[in-house]
Amino acid sequence: MSTSNTTPEHHAIVGAGLVGSLLGLMLAQRGYKVTIYDRRSDPRNSNALEGRSINLALSDRGWKALEKAGVVNRVRKIALPIKGRRMHDHSGNETLQLYGVGDQCIYSVSRSGLNLILVEAAEENPLLEVKFDHISIGYEITDKGDKAGVNLSFKNRNAILHDRIFGADGAFSVIRENMTHTSRFDYSQQYLPHGYKEIPMSPNADGGFRMSEDGLHIWPRGKFMLMALPNPGGSFTCTLFAPYEGEESFKNIKSDEDVRAFFNRHFPDTIPHLPTLIQDWNTNPVSSLCSVKCHPWNINSRVVIIGDAAHAIVPFFGQGMNSGFEDCTILSSLIDEAVPTSEADWKALLDEYTRLRKPDGDAILDLALHNYIVMRDKTADPKFLLQKRIEARITAAHSNRWKPLYTLVTFSHIPYAEAWTKGEIQQAVMNEIMASHNISEKWESDEIVERAIKLLDDYESGSSTIAHPSPLLSTDA
Repeated sequence: MSTSNTTPEHHAIVGAGLVGSLLGLMLAQRGYKVTIYDRRSDPRNSNALEGRSINLALSDRGWKALEKAGVVNRVRKIALPIKGRRMHDHSGNETLQLYGVGDQCIYSVSRSGLNLILVEAAEENPLLEVKFDHISIGYEITDKGDKAGVNLSFKNRNAILHDRIFGADGAFSVIRENMTHTSRFDYSQQYLPHGYKEIPMSPNADGGFRMSEDGLHIWPRGKFMLMALPNPGGSFTCTLFAPYEGEESFKNIKSDEDVRAFFNRHFPDTIPHLPTLIQDWNTNPVSSLCSVKCHPWNINSRVVIIGDAAHAIVPFFGQGMNSGFEDCTILSSLIDEAVPTSEADWKALLDEYTRLRKPDGDAILDLALHNYIVMRDKTADPKFLLQKRIEARITAAHSNRWKPLYTLVTFSHIPYAEAWTKGEIQQAVMNEIMASHNISEKWESDEIVERAIKLLDDYESGSSTIAHPSPLLSTDA
């Protein structure tokens, strides 16, 4: 898409990662001159994008943004369909839990591969330039006549004046840190007591996948878990999520023998598939998991943050990238509707962006935090699995009334906050259903389905006596 925008405005984006590259492409398509600055070296000439290789789960919200930007066909070439979770128990038995119905699935994509596609697509637009090796150290807003705008400062480089700065520089955003010095700016950061370590699984001797490539493999073990997502070419990216400290923790896995013992004790079926386990364990670091909340997401008309810079989340609902891409969709749509021509227009537009997206950023952050507990603790729990079977029956019989929380988040475009509210209501209903006498014997009866819908009707009409669930009681993974 292009617009008839003929303004001399020059926008800066700090961060050429996934969200920054996509936003730059969208702004340039709307007729704005855009320069994207990134602290890394050009990934096409180096391994600058290595080191953050957790595979990404691309779902409907992300696909919508990619389609809006016109790059969806390029991305499809590197996306592998994932139909559901493949759960591995201690004995090596594997069960498949489908994500949705019909052809609904998520897609595994390489972070670095997707980033390269977006950077290259962005640079094809003559209005857009990407400058690597530019380390931003902050900004200063100025209102001095023809010099009005935002001076973006760099390490060992001169500051550059822009009309607006979009901070897409991730969870440890320099732009957001600069915003915290503004009066009445709220900011909180939370680290999980758990970290993660990546362990690659190479293809087998024939160059194929060692496990089924259509699933997100999970080895849930209570306080920790192992996950694996496929890559094109037959490999998997395996990731161990575990506490930093405690009896079963990264701190207590000190020697090569500790590593072997830990995997033999908890993930014995993976040992034949990880021939370089010890080498990879010793090579790859333990990385932290951080969440960020802040408000507002803009400073008047001049500075705005987006993606992880505004709402960094942990990766357990597969929505980090998707929520950042949806930020781009919403922001570009607001520009299309308002066609801003003045600073007053831009202030109103960016205020509206903050108003719309802040509740959804908070909602998906809370959902992702809780989903870690679900994935490591509940996905192998017989009661959890029974609830999923009952919900599937309710959904099949009343698809216009009941959609699982996972479906609302992953396979729809309703706001995250609304999905979270609907999910809490449905969980309150399911708490009542699961407490029914002999539920394990009568769960397949139509009576259970109809009772669930009656409870839902009562709850939505305000006549229910069900206690509203506390936050984070949803059992969707």
